[in-house]
Amino acid sequence: MTDAVVVGRDLVKAYGATRALDGVSVDVPAGVLAAVTGPSGSGKTTLLHVLAGLAAPDAGTVTVAGRTLTGVGEAERTTLRRELMGIVFQRANLLPALTVGENVALPLLLAGQRREAVRARTLEVLEQVGLGDRGRSSPAELSGGEAQRVAVARALAGRPQVVWADEPTGALDSAAAAGVLALLRELVDAGSTVVVVTHDREVAARGDVEVRLRDGRREP
Repeated sequence: MTDAVVVGRDLVKAYGATRALDGVSVDVPAGVLAAVTGPSGSGKTTLLHVLAGLAAPDAGTVTVAGRTLTGVGEAERTTLRRELMGIVFQRANLLPALTVGENVALPLLLAGQRREAVRARTLEVLEQVGLGDRGRSSPAELSGGEAQRVAVARALAGRPQVVWADEPTGALDSAAAAGVLALLRELVDAGSTVVVVTHDREVAARGDVEVRLRDGRREP
């Protein structure tokens, strides 16, 4: 696909004698919600980690927004993740000693952005996820769904071209999960590309593209 923002080719990743990925290829067009599905142990999270540059494949290539992630060092992959991507994990992983706003701002400050610009961007993304009034709150004061929305805001803060989400609704009740899923859909409708690893058929059904894995291989 000429409009693919994420391209993985013939990806192999082994852990000992187990091939978590066994020659997987994937194209994710820009501006879609792509769902990576499959049973436990099928290689879903491994594929996300390899595509996002969190892990290096044993073989194969990955490009994101035309930038090559394979064959480069960890420092360069880290830079590419910061420039191109945002990542949301199953649990929000907010730092409890920081406020909500500080959690969102931290990656921008670490990237060397000016504090005035960081404050403005932090408020902007918190408002985008419906939490503009919670910037001074402690993570302990948030519900699970609110904490995950803060994690989404943190992922969006750097204006990424691709947002990766690894089971982002897996630890939430049905109402909170529906809210987070609706938020991800809104991001895509506004032009973002979101790749979600999920075992939830309802989440997969809301996607535009589905990548189904089984035993480390892509199913037709």
